[in-house]
Amino acid sequence: MDIELKKLDDVRWLIPKKGQMRVPGLIYSSPELIEAVRQDQSLVQVSNVATLPGIVGHSLAMPDIHWGYGFPIGGVAAFVEEEGVISPGGVGYDINCGCRIMTTALRADEIRPMIKDLVAALFTNIPTGVGSRGAVKLSKADEAKVAVEGASWAVKKGFGHLQDLERTEDRGAIPGADPSVVSDKAFKRGIDQLGTLGSGNHFLEIQVVDEIYDESKAKAFGLFEGQITIMIHSGSRGFGHQICDDFLKEMARKVQEERFQLPDRQLACAYIRSDLGRRYLAAMACAANYAWANRQILMHLTHETLLKALSVSPSELGMKLLYDVCHNIAKIERHTVEGQELTVCVHRKGATRALPPGHPLLPDIYKDVGQPVLIPGDMGTHSYVLAGAEGALRETFASSCHGAGRVLSRSQATKKAKGRAIHRELEDRGIFVQSRGKKTLKEEMPEAYKDVSQVVEVVHRAGLALKVARMRPLGVIKG
Repeated sequence: MDIELKKLDDVRWLIPKKGQMRVPGLIYSSPELIEAVRQDQSLVQVSNVATLPGIVGHSLAMPDIHWGYGFPIGGVAAFVEEEGVISPGGVGYDINCGCRIMTTALRADEIRPMIKDLVAALFTNIPTGVGSRGAVKLSKADEAKVAVEGASWAVKKGFGHLQDLERTEDRGAIPGADPSVVSDKAFKRGIDQLGTLGSGNHFLEIQVVDEIYDESKAKAFGLFEGQITIMIHSGSRGFGHQICDDFLKEMARKVQEERFQLPDRQLACAYIRSDLGRRYLAAMACAANYAWANRQILMHLTHETLLKALSVSPSELGMKLLYDVCHNIAKIERHTVEGQELTVCVHRKGATRALPPGHPLLPDIYKDVGQPVLIPGDMGTHSYVLAGAEGALRETFASSCHGAGRVLSRSQATKKAKGRAIHRELEDRGIFVQSRGKKTLKEEMPEAYKDVSQVVEVVHRAGLALKVARMRPLGVIKG
């Protein structure tokens, strides 16, 4: 299918409204990045999303856009609550996959000789890989509490501190979670995975801040050049995956009875106000809350591991949560669309929230500077901290990109990496990596992704989020 693309400016590209599209498509990209976008079916997916009932504004895609299940990864779309739909394909299988970044009082020159040992210690103490089991033992009743309480459950159990919740999106729990709508199979898959990193593109990374773009915002975020930071990227594990799978199957059956036609069966959906739509939102909230508890526990395990490995006191380590932000989520929010304030369900699939300064949902500590927006690299490239800006509120339902975005599928990356020792290539660049299997390193090698600096530059120039600091990886653990 040939998609017409009109260049509006150097960072915006329009897909005109055609055929069954209810709204136009709008892609944030650059002339360099857009060529990769044209190579897959993600533009078709942007157009397909634009046909869904109740969509308002534009069918949007961030500069890390690439082909996904139903919606493109990097896709954002909002649907009016009264007549719109909710689609699991617009959230993703890994519900509330997200990032959190911790600052420390450490400087890179202090710990550089110990990086390899620190990576080994983290790899030993933090469960990684497919099907990995965590140290947190849950009963089904406990798991149901995690699904409702989220990160606060973990804090109550001694994993971190109350102030961590202030620095977590939605304080680490979406309201409306209802464990009674979650299948026994999902509970079974999640019962022993709390406090595990997972596999694929999930990681824990020791980084050094190597460039500051905005001194005042960096100071507000507690960032300085030469500082050691820790970034965690993980989600809801098998619990969220099973919830997505369960509801996709049910919606695929029920949507055939609706009065609209889907251009792609992967866009299976339900009206937001239908029983099925409400049940999915309640189950999705359970998975999102599980993911926040998971990252809270992973942060605590990281803190304890570093204290022991470095033989330092908590004050000497000085580890604090800067922020935790999620992607792969759908939320009921209030937004102004063409001058009218509406209640909409915003799908962010491989996209992250980016609230500007002064927004009422911001914690007081970030009211003056905007929400920290975390953009991870790919274990061999930089990661970024940005701050939400007004452009996102005006144009993208307060959304930004969530990473670099793949240009090679996992099988393509594995083929390209044949005969190469990826861990050795990274080590030659001063990046120590440990993973559960060699296959993961091949699938996730840097060439599999777009240039994250180009992606971030598009977001910055578009005024969706503004660059604050850049971090370079020193050590990484993966599944």
